[in-house]
Amino acid sequence: MTGGTMKTPLVMETNIEGLPEPKRGKVRDIYDFGDSLLIIATDRISAFDVVLPNAIPEKGRVLTDISKYWFSQMEKIVKNHIISTDVADYPKVCTPHAAVLKDRSMLVKKADALPVECIVRGYLSGSGLKEYQQTGAVSGIKLQPGLTEASRLPKPIFTPSTKAEIGEHDENINFDAVVKLIGKDLAEQVKKVTLAIYQRACELAEPKGLIIADTKLEFGLFHDELILIDEVLTPDSSRFWPKADYKEGVSQKSFDKQFVRDYLLSLTWDKTPPAPTLPDDVVNKTSEKYLEVLKMLTS
Repeated sequence: MTGGTMKTPLVMETNIEGLPEPKRGKVRDIYDFGDSLLIIATDRISAFDVVLPNAIPEKGRVLTDISKYWFSQMEKIVKNHIISTDVADYPKVCTPHAAVLKDRSMLVKKADALPVECIVRGYLSGSGLKEYQQTGAVSGIKLQPGLTEASRLPKPIFTPSTKAEIGEHDENINFDAVVKLIGKDLAEQVKKVTLAIYQRACELAEPKGLIIADTKLEFGLFHDELILIDEVLTPDSSRFWPKADYKEGVSQKSFDKQFVRDYLLSLTWDKTPPAPTLPDDVVNKTSEKYLEVLKMLTS
């Protein structure tokens, strides 16, 4: 781990000379080497599936460090896509760009990504809470009446969603829809592994003062074997709450980008591009939150 104090250059996007134009996701730039991929976590941030104009200092490094931590912790449950996170191991064309790539990139196996966002919820919040309030269920799973904001569920539930393109919104789907997308056996395996990862993550995070309310995982097939890909249990893909401040029925303090969402919800913005520029205090506070969760997890 690189710790919480080191400063990395601010990177909004990358352009590595000698390589084709990368595929740009909301946060990551992905370069295709044929049998492997170079994934670079920039300092971009998105909210409501729209990329914001600001960069968040240290964000790319934090996402990479946290993912590295969780990938290593989950290897007994499922293999992952990492080949190396050391620039010296990357293809030679990357060497001149080592300063940008250091601490924010990983060379990974090129897996066939499954067309499903694998979400697990241990607490009720966000889109899951909205769906529950409307239907009494989340992704087709009926829940007991009387639950409210941040209610802890009797047991974690698997609530998958579609995988939307940039600018589109993921939609919650039920388990039967996952079976139709990827087949029964693989759907059962993905559900089992997703829940096992969440349970293990909670066992590790709670003694460190962190509640993981929910998280989104991605999987792929590599030579027909299920592997964990993309990022794992980061503030971009999860809701992290300080355990000491937890209180059911109210919006929680958080170490994730909910802080940015809350600011944007205070504006008259219709959640379509272009997104408003974040003020400096929101940018700096968001950076501090990302660094804090890294420190709590890895210290």
